[in-house]
Amino acid sequence: MFIKPQYTAVCWLISVISLTLGNPAYSEQPLVKKTLVRSGEVFKEIQRLNQLELPKTNASYLWRVPREQNKLLELSQATIDVVLVTDVKVNSTDKGIELILVTANSLKLQVLPKTEGNSYIADIPNAKLQLRSGDFRQSKPVAGIAEVTVANLDANTLRVTVTGEAFAPAVELFDSTKEGLVFGVTPSASTAQQPTTPEQKPSTTEPENPIELNVTAPPDTNYRVPDATTATKTDTPLRDIPASVQVIPQQVIEDQQPRNLIGILRNAGVVQNNFSSRIADTFSIRGFTARNVYRNGIKDRFADVAAFSSSLTNVDRAEVVRGPNSVIYGQVNPGGIINIVTKKPLSQPYYAIEVRRGGYELFEPSLDVSNPLTKDGSLSYRLNTSYRTAEDFTDFYNEKRFFVSPVINWRIGKNTNLTFDSEYEDIQQSLGTGDDQIASATILPNPNGKIPINRYLGEPTDFFNRQLNRYNYNLEHRFNDNWSISNSFQAAFLTTDLRETDVSSLLEADNRTIQRTQITYSKPTEYEAYTLDTHVVGDFNTGNIKHKILLGFDLFRQTRSTGIIRTAAAPLDVFNPVYGQPLGDTLGRIDIYTRDDALGFYLQDQVTLANNLKLLVGGRYDLVENEYANRIASTASVQSDSAFSPRVGIVYQPIAPVSLYASYSRSFEQVTGAARDNSLFKPQQGTQYEVGVKTDLFDNKLSATLALYELTLTNILTPDPVDPDNFEVQTGEQRSRGVELSVTGEILPGWNVIGFYGYTDARITKDNDIPVGNRVEGVPAHVASLWTTYTFGTGSLKGFGGGIGFNYIGDETPDSLNTFTIPSYFLTDAALYYRNNNFSVGLNLNNIFNVRYYEASFDYLQRIIPGRPYTAQLTVKWEF
Repeated sequence: MFIKPQYTAVCWLISVISLTLGNPAYSEQPLVKKTLVRSGEVFKEIQRLNQLELPKTNASYLWRVPREQNKLLELSQATIDVVLVTDVKVNSTDKGIELILVTANSLKLQVLPKTEGNSYIADIPNAKLQLRSGDFRQSKPVAGIAEVTVANLDANTLRVTVTGEAFAPAVELFDSTKEGLVFGVTPSASTAQQPTTPEQKPSTTEPENPIELNVTAPPDTNYRVPDATTATKTDTPLRDIPASVQVIPQQVIEDQQPRNLIGILRNAGVVQNNFSSRIADTFSIRGFTARNVYRNGIKDRFADVAAFSSSLTNVDRAEVVRGPNSVIYGQVNPGGIINIVTKKPLSQPYYAIEVRRGGYELFEPSLDVSNPLTKDGSLSYRLNTSYRTAEDFTDFYNEKRFFVSPVINWRIGKNTNLTFDSEYEDIQQSLGTGDDQIASATILPNPNGKIPINRYLGEPTDFFNRQLNRYNYNLEHRFNDNWSISNSFQAAFLTTDLRETDVSSLLEADNRTIQRTQITYSKPTEYEAYTLDTHVVGDFNTGNIKHKILLGFDLFRQTRSTGIIRTAAAPLDVFNPVYGQPLGDTLGRIDIYTRDDALGFYLQDQVTLANNLKLLVGGRYDLVENEYANRIASTASVQSDSAFSPRVGIVYQPIAPVSLYASYSRSFEQVTGAARDNSLFKPQQGTQYEVGVKTDLFDNKLSATLALYELTLTNILTPDPVDPDNFEVQTGEQRSRGVELSVTGEILPGWNVIGFYGYTDARITKDNDIPVGNRVEGVPAHVASLWTTYTFGTGSLKGFGGGIGFNYIGDETPDSLNTFTIPSYFLTDAALYYRNNNFSVGLNLNNIFNVRYYEASFDYLQRIIPGRPYTAQLTVKWEF
């Protein structure tokens, strides 16, 4: 009977897990004393290093083993942990060249070197090259070196070949914790001076042609990313982090071609919250609003105050860490954080032109350029820019957006690196900050019927314009192989101008008329934000226990100056709107200035108690201050708070592909204002308990995480029982319990998948006004997404591929009183594409069945936000 290898592997993995859980001593027995049998195959003992026969070579090399010096070199495909090499650099030195395999886990690479003829060859059986252009090849980098190639031999083996012009070069290996594995190469000119032997004499004839590798592996498109930095601020394998972390890589973004950030994040179960996805990046994770959007580890201070919608032009990937993470980031919402990692300069010249054309008049050309500026590559740049014009399904909507982001990287020395990057974005949008409709004229019964999905309830003259500037630098210095320091600074400036006409009442008795209010900025609102973060990372041992310590502090200031005029607008018949009616009386004015300051100190230790037992402990102390000034009333107030946020987690790996973890963590967020007795409000506090299991399948190509959690938010404001109209008290509490399953990676060669399912039971557990037990507003109980693609790698269809995706959002309530329910929806997307060398073309179809749905809710006024109907988009890209 024939059984497919992947099913056999799964059965074998399940049996091993069962044996492990049933016999705790199993993991303590040395692998070399076992002979494993699987599907008729016998796994022989792995030889010890001193039993291996080394090839004769004239190259000097360092035999590399994992840090566990007394362990065997485990090369079995059943236990191998594949390290991704994300870039290859070739730099000139005074002796020749240095060839750098850029990876966050250089110490895990296992190098098997040899020489053949004029070539130095190093096979790395636990590594995989992940370059957009496929293999790396460079001819004659310096005199004496004919060619350098780096290529994938198979799914788990990387081959490095350096071919000399006359003799094989001399090679030494070095570790660079900041860059990766470094091959120090001295060309044949120096080896030619060595004494000759009968086996090798200087040749006086024409040298033989250099050996060429006939390896033409296609670009790696695996969705799995094994490491991330967001959860710990260190390069850590996901399997060693006691938290649920999901990474959405560049390949998923290219395959799906989303228009906005939620299009990326829905792959990780993130839900759009409060605003339209066309206007703002506002999300919900684990039942709580997630305003914690970061860019390269620095908080986007405008994500929660200015309804800002991020450009995707320079986005490389997104990392989502679920649960509280105040220990290294300070004030955050308890549901989780989102870190957007942007594109960095490349070591080789790269030029790409992309044009997107789609429904609702979408036209978006973009440019991505990267190139070294100096011969040795120490100075390089990258430039991403785009321009977008679009309409949409809502009446009167149009958009113009210009974005540019230059980045310069300066490798000051072998141990020091400085990166400057900036962003400028200008967004001109008609309509206000939303395109909301009302439930009583859409999903709820109305004797007049339903209004069309394109109906706008504001005024055609509404607009929302934004101009953003960000300036950043990141300085990294490595003192030695074990200690390094990082310093980052960002200055960001945002100017917004707005006129919007909002719904200000429920439908009146005629079931067709609403009251409205127009909000206009009396002057452009200005935001400024400054963030500084400095931390030291160190590796050291205390006996047999290994430590990776993170010690740092961060400092930020944000200011906001805004003036608003509220004016009565004419009522509107939602079924027969008449726009352009005169405005009414002025209802009020606001002119305020706010300032937020914070200083935090954090300490974290990643402790390796044993190879399969890891501990994460950390704590943070914050000092925060808020100033609020009413410039019309000439009043001001200042509030200061402090908080301590701990985190502890443990990871146990009974066998190599499985990680069991448990964690406890807390978060905090300042709440400004005072109670009836003039006592200042305390910060909100989130507390989470989480357990989970992570596993790697199919030779570490597919990763899955199952997590269970309970998350409680306390110190929530609720009406004061004595004077509910004028004061509040902090007796409210909300609790979210749930289970999550995420899967990411490659099932078979060319077949990728990324999926998520989450069940969230978010309830009001304490309140003076809302009934206890009610569901938290805007939180669907069930969320699921699945996206899978297949690309042909060989044959006449090579380069062709396609994908299909599904998104399900369950019922949710728009307010905590649970007055009504927004129905669930199920969306289907698809993609077809062709990629061949430097050219690619793709067709993306979204909401294929034209489902009418509402992606978010707003408040007790029954405002709900419709989602986009069926759209098609064509993307053409040229790379050079």
